Amino acid sequence: MARLSETRPASPPPELDAELARKDASDPEPQSKESEPEELDPWDLPELLDSGEKWSDLDTKGKVLRVIKSIAKFIILLGLLYVFVCSLDILSSAFQLVGGKAAGDIFQDNAVLSNPVAGLVIGVLVTVLVQSSSTSSSIVVSMVSSGLLEVKSAVPIIMGANIGTSVTNTIVAVMQAGDRNEFRRAFAGATVHDFFNWLSVLVLLPLEVASGYLYKLTKLIIDSFNIQTGADAPDILKVITEPLTKNIIELDTSVIRDIATGDPAARNKSLIRIWCKTEKITNLVNITVPGFANCTPGALCWEEDGQIWTQENQTETNNLEKCTHMFVYAGLPDLAVGLILLALSLLALCTCLILIVKLLNSMLKGQVAVVIKKVLNTDFPFPFAWVTGYIAILVGAGMTFIVQSSSVFTSAITPLVGIGVISIERAYPLTLGSNIGTTTTAILAALASPGETLANSLQISLCHFFFNISGILLWYPIPFTRIPIRLAKALGNRTAKYRWFAALYLILIFLLFPLLVLGLSIAGWQVLVGVGVPVVVLAIAVIVVNIMQKRCPRFLPSFLRSWDFLPKPLHSFKPWDKVVTSGMTFCRTRCCCCCKCCKEEEKDEEKDEMKTKDKTLEMYDNPALTIEDEAKVTATHL
Repeated sequence: MARLSETRPASPPPELDAELARKDASDPEPQSKESEPEELDPWDLPELLDSGEKWSDLDTKGKVLRVIKSIAKFIILLGLLYVFVCSLDILSSAFQLVGGKAAGDIFQDNAVLSNPVAGLVIGVLVTVLVQSSSTSSSIVVSMVSSGLLEVKSAVPIIMGANIGTSVTNTIVAVMQAGDRNEFRRAFAGATVHDFFNWLSVLVLLPLEVASGYLYKLTKLIIDSFNIQTGADAPDILKVITEPLTKNIIELDTSVIRDIATGDPAARNKSLIRIWCKTEKITNLVNITVPGFANCTPGALCWEEDGQIWTQENQTETNNLEKCTHMFVYAGLPDLAVGLILLALSLLALCTCLILIVKLLNSMLKGQVAVVIKKVLNTDFPFPFAWVTGYIAILVGAGMTFIVQSSSVFTSAITPLVGIGVISIERAYPLTLGSNIGTTTTAILAALASPGETLANSLQISLCHFFFNISGILLWYPIPFTRIPIRLAKALGNRTAKYRWFAALYLILIFLLFPLLVLGLSIAGWQVLVGVGVPVVVLAIAVIVVNIMQKRCPRFLPSFLRSWDFLPKPLHSFKPWDKVVTSGMTFCRTRCCCCCKCCKEEEKDEEKDEMKTKDKTLEMYDNPALTIEDEAKVTATHL
């Protein structure tokens, strides 16, 4: 039979084939517009789509149920916000218990405090330790009033306290690391506060050291007005949160101030308040003195039985009623109670934040989301568009004045930035207003001070106020100068890609860097200048080269047009990311593998036992197994 011939498609000649290959290489294949994916800007606010039925499509029962659900969600949201604010208060108390006495010790070295750079980082460290700029400011006021510190030396400490208070909302932002885009926006919305404070310090601290403009301006205001002691600032937030927080912990913050002012007896006192109701009684008692020259002026002085007696007023404190919080009878040291409260408050803070974000995502849908986003993020019409930001500053100042805490206000808007309700461009002026609001609270608190400390405390509060006003004038009025927004977005992109960098940022900026500068300051200004100046010059050079690489690389030498000549770990996070990822994988496998391996081994052993049992039964019960098969098996073994 004849073999059928195979039919093959005609192939082009080799010359034509080579020409087509060259054409394909030179002309890329055109793509249709539909196949081109559009690049989405990660900073665009997401659309919160309504997945439910429209209101018009619902019957009466459905409308009633939706209204009831909305009211219930709103009540739950208020409850979660209440617990969120209370957990921030407990977190502050926990930090004071853990590091409060250390903060008082830091303030004791007056020689170091005279150095403005050391004063700045001490303000940062103390505020991070006690989680409250109000507490650190009150310590400074006490030291100035007692003559241990001059107002001029206190100004850098107040600047540092302004930086340290922004750590709380950065911690809150880290807790939104679950979703990459939410984390990007939330971390940028929190760190825009950090960049504003650091940039303001970089400009205004050298200016203050050179000219003393804040000190002179506030001194002129104090001397020009006859300021009288007034009423205390209304503390609305404390009235709301105290019913819960006072049953958990109550602190005696005067112990930290006493340590800072050099009272040796305060070191042995506990920060945990035991007696909440006390009574001071002053009695005139007879005491002995070495001689008549030591008698109390204006009091009786006599000699009896060879001893010289006089009278003196002595004050005794009678404890009337114990506090009702849960650690009154615990008998635990401050550090143990602080660590317990730190763990519980962080757990409550994280849980509330997750639930608040989920609840807001379910509530802010459809028309509600459109209205809220329009109200918060839309500017006024053309001639008055610039007014919108300044109104946001006033809103931030007013809200902070109401809640009496910039940390609470900025921590509350951070999750809103994360889920896309507030843009970072709108969160920036709200944060600046929060900075002003917390200083007005301090001014009112200073006005309530006693007469002997009124001038000093008011001058320090005014220094804080004008520092923030100067920072706003530097970094807000002209759009080009809003550098903190661009820096925060760059950091947000970085932390969204490498999430471990957020924890590294927190540790570096708020702990290691201030501690390093403090150590160099204690070593002496010569060491600080010798180490600090080369580092600052190198940092400025790197920033300038980075800018030129992006804008005008032709003016740079060929090797400086990229950082590829350096080892990769010095200009890329990828090698570090591999190390961190492998380390986390190793820890996860080592921590969990023991239990898993044991369980798997037990399962394997059970499976093997079952298999052997099954095989034994099969061999025993199988009638097809004959002597001939057994002989074959034996012969095989032989």
